[in-house]
Amino acid sequence: MHKIISFGKVILAGAGCGDPELITVKAARYLQEADLVITDRLVSKLILDTYVSADTPIIYVGKQCKQKGSTPQENINQLLVDYAADKKLIVRLKGGDTAFFSNILDELQALTAAGIRYEIIPGITAASGASSYAGIPLTARGYATSVRFLTSYNDKILDEAYWKELAHTADTLVFYMSSNTIDHLVEKLRNYEISNDKKIAVVSQATTPLQKIFIGSFDNYENELKCKTFISPSLVIVGKVVALHESFEWFNNNKSDAYYFKPVEELVQNVLPKQAIC
Repeated sequence: MHKIISFGKVILAGAGCGDPELITVKAARYLQEADLVITDRLVSKLILDTYVSADTPIIYVGKQCKQKGSTPQENINQLLVDYAADKKLIVRLKGGDTAFFSNILDELQALTAAGIRYEIIPGITAASGASSYAGIPLTARGYATSVRFLTSYNDKILDEAYWKELAHTADTLVFYMSSNTIDHLVEKLRNYEISNDKKIAVVSQATTPLQKIFIGSFDNYENELKCKTFISPSLVIVGKVVALHESFEWFNNNKSDAYYFKPVEELVQNVLPKQAIC
Protein backbone atom coordinates (compact mmCIF):
# COMPACT_ATOMS: atom_id res chain seq x y z
CA MET A 1 0.00 0.00 0.00
CA HIS A 2 1.17 3.53 -0.76
CA LYS A 3 1.25 5.91 2.18
CA ILE A 4 -1.11 8.85 1.78
CA ILE A 5 0.59 12.04 3.02
CA SER A 6 -1.64 14.72 1.50
CA PHE A 7 -5.11 15.95 2.36
CA GLY A 8 -5.85 16.77 -1.27
CA LYS A 9 -7.59 14.51 -3.73
CA VAL A 10 -7.45 14.42 -7.53
CA ILE A 11 -10.38 13.21 -9.64
CA LEU A 12 -9.14 11.96 -13.02
CA ALA A 13 -12.30 12.15 -15.12
CA GLY A 14 -13.27 11.60 -18.73
CA ALA A 15 -15.46 14.37 -20.15
CA GLY A 16 -16.75 12.34 -23.09
CA CYS A 17 -16.00 12.88 -26.75
CA GLY A 18 -17.64 16.16 -27.71
CA ASP A 19 -21.38 16.33 -27.14
CA PRO A 20 -21.60 17.99 -23.69
CA GLU A 21 -24.57 15.78 -22.77
CA LEU A 22 -22.35 12.70 -22.97
CA ILE A 23 -20.52 13.52 -19.75
CA THR A 24 -21.31 11.15 -16.88
CA VAL A 25 -23.44 12.21 -13.94
CA LYS A 26 -20.55 11.44 -11.59
CA ALA A 27 -18.05 13.60 -13.47
CA ALA A 28 -20.58 16.45 -13.61
CA ARG A 29 -21.12 16.21 -9.84
CA TYR A 30 -17.41 16.38 -9.11
CA LEU A 31 -17.04 19.42 -11.40
CA GLN A 32 -19.70 21.18 -9.33
CA GLU A 33 -17.82 20.33 -6.13
CA ALA A 34 -14.30 21.06 -7.40
CA ASP A 35 -11.96 23.63 -5.88
CA LEU A 36 -9.92 23.68 -9.10
CA VAL A 37 -10.34 22.19 -12.58
CA ILE A 38 -7.37 21.28 -14.80
CA THR A 39 -8.70 20.59 -18.28
CA ASP A 40 -7.57 19.25 -21.64
CA ARG A 41 -8.21 20.97 -24.98
CA LEU A 42 -10.80 18.41 -26.11
CA VAL A 43 -13.39 19.29 -23.49
CA SER A 44 -16.54 21.13 -24.49
CA LYS A 45 -16.65 24.74 -23.30
CA LEU A 46 -20.32 24.14 -22.58
CA ILE A 47 -19.38 21.47 -20.03
CA LEU A 48 -17.13 23.93 -18.21
CA ASP A 49 -19.71 26.73 -18.39
CA THR A 50 -22.51 24.46 -17.18
CA TYR A 51 -20.92 22.43 -14.42
CA VAL A 52 -18.00 24.43 -13.05
CA SER A 53 -18.89 27.17 -10.56
CA ALA A 54 -18.16 30.68 -11.78
CA ASP A 55 -15.68 31.26 -8.95
CA THR A 56 -13.79 27.98 -9.48
CA PRO A 57 -10.44 28.48 -11.24
CA ILE A 58 -9.85 26.55 -14.46
CA ILE A 59 -6.36 25.78 -15.75
CA TYR A 60 -6.04 24.88 -19.44
CA VAL A 61 -3.33 22.33 -20.15
CA GLY A 62 -4.12 21.51 -23.75
CA LYS A 63 -2.04 19.31 -26.00
CA GLN A 64 -2.07 18.95 -29.76
CA CYS A 65 0.44 16.91 -31.70
CA LYS A 66 3.37 19.05 -32.92
CA GLN A 67 1.48 22.26 -32.16
CA LYS A 68 3.07 25.26 -30.49
CA GLY A 69 1.53 25.98 -27.12
CA SER A 70 1.04 22.38 -26.01
CA THR A 71 1.58 21.89 -22.28
CA PRO A 72 4.42 19.45 -21.48
CA GLN A 73 3.26 16.42 -19.54
CA GLU A 74 5.77 17.00 -16.77
CA ASN A 75 4.23 20.44 -16.19
CA ILE A 76 0.78 18.89 -15.85
CA ASN A 77 2.10 16.33 -13.38
CA GLN A 78 3.64 19.07 -11.26
CA LEU A 79 0.46 21.16 -11.29
CA LEU A 80 -1.53 18.21 -9.98
CA VAL A 81 0.93 17.56 -7.18
CA ASP A 82 1.39 21.21 -6.19
CA TYR A 83 -2.29 22.13 -6.06
CA ALA A 84 -3.54 18.86 -4.58
CA ALA A 85 -1.25 19.40 -1.60
CA ASP A 86 -3.43 22.36 -0.58
CA LYS A 87 -6.81 21.94 -2.23
CA LYS A 88 -9.62 19.69 -1.07
CA LEU A 89 -10.69 18.58 -4.51
CA ILE A 90 -8.96 18.88 -7.89
CA VAL A 91 -10.68 17.64 -11.06
CA ARG A 92 -8.32 16.69 -13.86
CA LEU A 93 -10.67 16.66 -16.84
CA LYS A 94 -9.67 14.69 -19.93
CA GLY A 95 -11.35 14.49 -23.30
CA GLY A 96 -13.03 11.16 -24.06
CA ASP A 97 -12.15 8.39 -21.63
CA THR A 98 -9.28 8.31 -19.16
CA ALA A 99 -8.05 4.90 -20.36
CA PHE A 100 -7.84 5.49 -24.13
CA PHE A 101 -4.67 7.15 -25.41
CA SER A 102 -4.42 9.61 -22.55
CA ASN A 103 -1.38 10.22 -20.40
CA ILE A 104 -3.07 9.01 -17.26
CA LEU A 105 -0.19 6.66 -16.40
CA ASP A 106 2.22 9.60 -16.01
CA GLU A 107 -0.26 11.40 -13.79
CA LEU A 108 -1.02 8.33 -11.68
CA GLN A 109 2.67 7.77 -11.11
CA ALA A 110 3.18 11.41 -10.06
CA LEU A 111 0.22 11.33 -7.67
CA THR A 112 1.22 8.00 -6.17
CA ALA A 113 4.80 9.14 -5.64
CA ALA A 114 3.52 12.24 -3.82
CA GLY A 115 1.08 10.26 -1.68
CA ILE A 116 -1.96 12.04 -3.09
CA ARG A 117 -5.36 10.35 -3.16
CA TYR A 118 -7.11 9.98 -6.49
CA GLU A 119 -10.19 8.56 -8.15
CA ILE A 120 -10.66 7.57 -11.82
CA ILE A 121 -13.96 8.20 -13.59
CA PRO A 122 -14.48 6.79 -17.11
CA GLY A 123 -15.94 8.75 -20.00
CA ILE A 124 -17.32 7.94 -23.45
CA THR A 125 -14.34 7.44 -25.72
CA ALA A 126 -14.12 8.80 -29.27
CA ALA A 127 -14.55 5.35 -30.84
CA SER A 128 -17.92 4.89 -29.16
CA GLY A 129 -19.10 8.41 -29.84
CA ALA A 130 -17.92 8.60 -33.45
CA SER A 131 -19.27 5.21 -34.43
CA SER A 132 -22.63 5.84 -32.76
CA TYR A 133 -23.14 9.28 -34.30
CA ALA A 134 -22.03 7.92 -37.69
CA GLY A 135 -24.40 4.93 -37.61
CA ILE A 136 -21.51 2.46 -37.72
CA PRO A 137 -21.92 -0.36 -35.15
CA LEU A 138 -18.33 -1.46 -34.55
CA THR A 139 -19.13 -5.14 -33.99
CA ALA A 140 -22.30 -5.49 -36.09
CA ARG A 141 -23.35 -9.14 -36.38
CA GLY A 142 -22.18 -10.62 -39.67
CA TYR A 143 -19.64 -7.83 -40.21
CA ALA A 144 -17.15 -8.03 -37.30
CA THR A 145 -16.84 -9.87 -34.02
CA SER A 146 -14.00 -7.77 -32.58
CA VAL A 147 -12.68 -4.24 -32.62
CA ARG A 148 -9.14 -2.95 -32.17
CA PHE A 149 -8.21 0.49 -30.85
CA LEU A 150 -4.94 1.69 -32.36
CA THR A 151 -2.89 4.72 -33.24
CA SER A 152 -0.57 5.37 -36.16
CA TYR A 153 0.47 8.98 -35.68
CA ASN A 154 3.97 8.17 -36.96
CA ASP A 155 5.48 5.41 -39.10
CA LYS A 156 7.43 3.77 -36.29
CA ILE A 157 4.58 2.66 -34.03
CA LEU A 158 3.45 -0.44 -35.94
CA ASP A 159 5.89 -2.90 -37.51
CA GLU A 160 5.46 -4.62 -40.88
CA ALA A 161 4.27 -7.91 -39.40
CA TYR A 162 1.50 -6.11 -37.56
CA TRP A 163 0.44 -4.12 -40.63
CA LYS A 164 0.13 -7.41 -42.51
CA GLU A 165 -2.05 -8.84 -39.77
CA LEU A 166 -4.24 -5.73 -39.74
CA ALA A 167 -4.76 -5.95 -43.50
CA HIS A 168 -6.16 -9.47 -43.22
CA THR A 169 -8.04 -9.37 -39.93
CA ALA A 170 -11.84 -9.43 -39.79
CA ASP A 171 -11.71 -7.02 -36.85
CA THR A 172 -12.93 -3.46 -37.13
CA LEU A 173 -9.95 -1.12 -36.80
CA VAL A 174 -10.27 2.23 -35.05
CA PHE A 175 -7.28 4.56 -35.32
CA TYR A 176 -6.94 7.44 -32.90
CA MET A 177 -4.73 10.47 -33.72
CA SER A 178 -4.06 9.13 -37.21
CA SER A 179 -5.94 11.37 -39.65
CA ASN A 180 -2.75 13.30 -40.45
CA THR A 181 -1.01 10.06 -41.43
CA ILE A 182 -3.93 8.44 -43.22
CA ASP A 183 -2.02 8.27 -46.53
CA HIS A 184 0.64 6.14 -44.83
CA LEU A 185 -2.03 4.02 -43.13
CA VAL A 186 -3.79 3.30 -46.42
CA GLU A 187 -0.53 2.59 -48.20
CA LYS A 188 0.46 -0.01 -45.62
CA LEU A 189 -2.89 -1.79 -45.70
CA ARG A 190 -2.97 -1.80 -49.50
CA ASN A 191 0.59 -3.13 -49.65
CA TYR A 192 -0.66 -6.17 -47.78
CA GLU A 193 -3.72 -6.51 -50.02
CA ILE A 194 -6.54 -5.46 -47.74
CA SER A 195 -9.89 -6.57 -49.14
CA ASN A 196 -11.86 -4.01 -51.12
CA ASP A 197 -15.05 -4.92 -49.27
CA LYS A 198 -13.60 -2.95 -46.36
CA LYS A 199 -14.07 0.80 -46.37
CA ILE A 200 -12.57 3.79 -44.57
CA ALA A 201 -14.45 6.38 -42.53
CA VAL A 202 -12.92 9.54 -41.12
CA VAL A 203 -15.13 11.16 -38.50
CA SER A 204 -14.11 14.71 -37.74
CA GLN A 205 -15.21 16.50 -34.53
CA ALA A 206 -17.43 13.55 -33.67
CA THR A 207 -20.69 14.05 -31.73
CA THR A 208 -20.45 17.86 -31.97
CA PRO A 209 -22.67 20.14 -34.08
CA LEU A 210 -19.67 20.42 -36.47
CA GLN A 211 -19.29 16.66 -37.03
CA LYS A 212 -18.25 15.76 -40.56
CA ILE A 213 -17.96 12.22 -41.98
CA PHE A 214 -15.86 11.19 -44.97
CA ILE A 215 -16.27 7.72 -46.47
CA GLY A 216 -13.87 6.14 -48.94
CA SER A 217 -12.72 2.84 -50.40
CA PHE A 218 -9.23 1.44 -50.70
CA ASP A 219 -9.38 0.97 -54.46
CA ASN A 220 -10.50 4.57 -55.08
CA TYR A 221 -8.79 6.27 -52.15
CA GLU A 222 -6.97 8.84 -54.30
CA ASN A 223 -10.24 10.29 -55.61
CA GLU A 224 -12.28 10.03 -52.43
CA LEU A 225 -10.07 10.88 -49.46
CA LYS A 226 -6.47 11.59 -50.44
CA CYS A 227 -5.28 15.15 -49.79
CA LYS A 228 -8.35 16.09 -47.77
CA THR A 229 -7.85 18.07 -44.59
CA PHE A 230 -9.51 16.73 -41.45
CA ILE A 231 -10.13 19.02 -38.50
CA SER A 232 -8.85 17.80 -35.14
CA PRO A 233 -9.99 15.65 -33.49
CA SER A 234 -10.61 13.08 -36.21
CA LEU A 235 -10.99 9.32 -35.91
CA VAL A 236 -10.34 6.73 -38.63
CA ILE A 237 -12.50 3.59 -38.83
CA VAL A 238 -11.58 0.71 -41.16
CA GLY A 239 -13.65 -2.38 -41.84
CA LYS A 240 -16.74 -3.89 -43.39
CA VAL A 241 -18.93 -2.12 -40.83
CA VAL A 242 -18.20 1.26 -42.44
CA ALA A 243 -20.62 0.35 -45.25
CA LEU A 244 -23.45 0.46 -42.70
CA HIS A 245 -23.14 4.24 -42.46
CA GLU A 246 -25.11 4.71 -45.67
CA SER A 247 -28.10 2.82 -44.24
CA PHE A 248 -28.03 4.06 -40.66
CA GLU A 249 -26.74 7.63 -40.79
CA TRP A 250 -28.89 9.72 -38.46
CA PHE A 251 -26.82 12.72 -37.32
CA ASN A 252 -26.44 15.73 -39.60
CA ASN A 253 -23.14 15.97 -41.48
CA ASN A 254 -22.06 19.59 -41.08
CA LYS A 255 -20.52 21.40 -44.06
CA SER A 256 -18.64 23.99 -42.02
CA ASP A 257 -14.86 24.05 -41.63
CA ALA A 258 -15.08 25.76 -38.25
CA TYR A 259 -13.43 24.40 -35.12
CA TYR A 260 -15.57 23.11 -32.26
CA PHE A 261 -12.47 22.73 -30.07
CA LYS A 262 -10.05 25.62 -30.46
CA PRO A 263 -6.52 24.72 -31.60
CA VAL A 264 -4.20 24.64 -28.62
CA GLU A 265 -2.35 27.82 -29.58
CA GLU A 266 -5.63 29.79 -29.40
CA LEU A 267 -6.52 28.73 -25.88
CA VAL A 268 -5.90 31.18 -23.08
CA GLN A 269 -3.04 29.82 -21.00
CA ASN A 270 -4.78 30.40 -17.69
CA VAL A 271 -2.10 28.87 -15.48
CA LEU A 272 -2.49 30.79 -12.26
CA PRO A 273 0.26 31.06 -9.67
CA LYS A 274 -0.29 28.71 -6.75
CA GLN A 275 -0.82 31.50 -4.26
CA ALA A 276 -3.62 32.97 -6.40
CA ILE A 277 -5.80 29.91 -5.87
CA CYS A 278 -7.04 29.89 -2.31
